[in-house]
Amino acid sequence: MHADPARLERQKGPAPRAGIVHLGLGAFFRAFGAVYIEEAMEKSGGNWGIIGVSLKSPSTRDRLAPQDFVYTAQELGPDGAKLHQVEIIREVLVAPENPDAVLAAMSDRDIRIVSLTVTEKGYCHDPATGRLNSTHPDIRHDIAASRPVSAPGYLVRALQQRKAAGLPPFTVLTCDNLPDNGRLVKGIVLDLAREIDPELADWIMAEGRFPATMVDRIVPATKPEDVDALAEKTGRFDAAPVLHEPFRQWVVEDDFVPAYGEEARPDLAAAGAELVANVTPYEHMKLRMLNGTHSSLAYLGYLAGHETIAETVADPVLATFVKRLWRDEIIPSFTPPDGVDIHGYADALFSRFANPGIRHRTWQIAMDGSQKLPQRILGTLRDNQAAGRTSPGLVTAVAAWMIYAGGTDLTGAPIDVRDPLAGRLKSLSDGAPDTEGKVSALLGVTDIFDAELAETLRPALTDAYARLKAEGVHKTLEALA
Repeated sequence: MHADPARLERQKGPAPRAGIVHLGLGAFFRAFGAVYIEEAMEKSGGNWGIIGVSLKSPSTRDRLAPQDFVYTAQELGPDGAKLHQVEIIREVLVAPENPDAVLAAMSDRDIRIVSLTVTEKGYCHDPATGRLNSTHPDIRHDIAASRPVSAPGYLVRALQQRKAAGLPPFTVLTCDNLPDNGRLVKGIVLDLAREIDPELADWIMAEGRFPATMVDRIVPATKPEDVDALAEKTGRFDAAPVLHEPFRQWVVEDDFVPAYGEEARPDLAAAGAELVANVTPYEHMKLRMLNGTHSSLAYLGYLAGHETIAETVADPVLATFVKRLWRDEIIPSFTPPDGVDIHGYADALFSRFANPGIRHRTWQIAMDGSQKLPQRILGTLRDNQAAGRTSPGLVTAVAAWMIYAGGTDLTGAPIDVRDPLAGRLKSLSDGAPDTEGKVSALLGVTDIFDAELAETLRPALTDAYARLKAEGVHKTLEALA
C-alpha cells in the first residue's frame, strides 16, 4: 500500500441490540450466518445483534475491535468481486480471558439463540459414536469446575444459570457440518448435563430446543495479501475481511424455544433461508456430495501436487474421478429432497469447485480428517456396503487420507498434518512395517472406524493404499475409470 488508508467505520448507526451469542466466531459464520441474520433483520426487524465468542484466541477480537466490529464480506465470483459491509456484530468476548463475561452474556434474558461454528472437534465427542467423550480433558474440567473451557461446557453452565434465574433456555443452533447436527449436539449437552446435575438435564430435555441445520457456502481462509488488496481497492483498511463464493444455502429445522413466541428467531426466510420440518435429506445431499467430495479431492489433490480445489478439478483425471464418484457411489446412497434435480446439483457443485475466484486450499480442507471422515465419507461407505454396492472411489479417498495422515507425501516430503489425532496417527503409521500393517493400524482407531466397517474395508483399502504409493494418484484414478 502506498498510503495508509482510512479505517473501516460503521455506516448504519448504532449496533443493534443483541439477541444471539455465537460461539466460534470464525470466517465461515461471519461470511454466512451473520450475513443471513443481518439481512433478515433489515427486512423484518427485531433485535438480533450478535455477540461473538472466541473460545481459544483473542485474534479475531483484536482485529475487529478497533473497527467497531464492522468488516467486509467479499464475494468472489468468476466475473470478479462484490463487497458488502457487515455491521451485525456488537462485540467479541474472549472466553479464556473472562469466562464469567461469556456466561453472563449467554444468560442474559434478551439472548434467545446461542449458535455455534466450533468445527467437529469442538464438540468433544467421539466421531464414531456421536456421544460425549467423557475422558476429554476439557470435559473432565467442565464437569468439575463452574467456569468452563469447552463449547459443550459453556452451553450447559449457561443453561444452568438460566434455570436458576427462572429464565427459559436459549435455542442451541449448531451450524457445523455434522450429520443430524441438532440431535447430536442435544445428546452431547444432555450427556454433560447429567454428569453435572440430572435435574438440569431433565429441564433441558423438556424445555430446550436444538434444531438441525444444513449450511453451505465455500469460505476460503483470508490471507495477508487479501487484506492488502482490499485496502488498495477501497481506500479503507479492514483487518478482518472474509472471502466467500456467491452461492449460499441455509436449511433450518423450524423448532425454536416456544416460550419466546414470534420473537424466538429472526425471520430467516425473508433472507432466503429454507425453514423445514426435516433437514435430513438436505443434510445427506450436502454432507455426502459437497463435503465428501471436498475431502476426497483435498487428499487426492494434495498428493497429486495441487494447491487448491479449483486446480484439482481443472486436472482432467481428477475431474473425471469426482464426476464418477457422484454418479456411481454417492448419489445412489441417499434419497434427495423432494423436487431437487440431484444431477443438476452435482453439475452446480462442479462449477463451484472450479470457480477460479475461490482459492480453497487442499491443505486447509484436509485439516481434522479424523473428525470429518465418519460424517463425510464413512457413512456413505457403510450404506453402500449394506446395499451391496462397491465404492472404489471413496475407498481410494480414504487410502489417500491414510497416506496423508502418515505425514509424508508420495514424493517423500513431509506434510504439516493438522488434526487432533495427528501424533497418534503418525505414530501408528510409522510403527507398522508394511502397507498392510499401516492400513490395519489406522483402521484400529476406534475414534474413527467401527470394527465391522474396518474389517470389511481392510482388503480394498490395503490395495488402494499400495496402488497410490506405487503408481501415484493419476494412474490409480485412471485405473478406476
